Amino acid sequence: MLTASSSIIRIARLVFPAVAQTALMVSASLAFSHLIGMPLGVLLVLTRPQGLKENRAVYAVLNWFANIGRSVPFVVLMFAIIPLTRWLTGTSIGTVAAIVPLSVSAVPFVARLTETAMLEVGPGPVEACLAMGATPWQIVKYVLFPESLPALVSGAAITAVNLVGYSAMAGAVGGGGLGDVAIRYGYQRWEPQVMFVCLVVLVAMVQMIQHTGDVFSRRFRH
Repeated sequence: MLTASSSIIRIARLVFPAVAQTALMVSASLAFSHLIGMPLGVLLVLTRPQGLKENRAVYAVLNWFANIGRSVPFVVLMFAIIPLTRWLTGTSIGTVAAIVPLSVSAVPFVARLTETAMLEVGPGPVEACLAMGATPWQIVKYVLFPESLPALVSGAAITAVNLVGYSAMAGAVGGGGLGDVAIRYGYQRWEPQVMFVCLVVLVAMVQMIQHTGDVFSRRFRH
């Protein structure tokens, strides 16, 4: 019984800090990616053909960035932007450093989700606001954003779920978090109980994120 208790305490001491590191990576990268990705998504909506501020050149560049950015595998991206990560954080390993590639990888994904959510808004409210003399930015603020909020919340939950998976990959190459613990202790030292606990915690995190997103999405839907 003493051995089992010691094993539980040891696993808890390994997993609890890793959970905090994973939560930090996911929450910070989710915030940064939306801070950059949502404005890009709005620009995609405004500058697209027949958009409120049609600009084919700008749209082509933004569309290309969103497509290319989503096509690059995360592991490749993580190594490709090591100079940027080192310049921003002073290091290329650790939890804080992992936030940079996580954020960069999620920006085009958020931009595309934002574009898709806002394009689902019917033309009626937009045309009514245009008839009343509203500017494009007023339409974004008072029509497109409020009407697409449930879809935007769902998109944020999907992004967070993907970031949980990416954070595990980042942990496998020195980023810290549950992925690091699972690889170093669960795989390399062959401690299947550690691997199992990390897996259970990751699944629980994903389920909690998705449930929270669904709850808030239903609350904002009218």
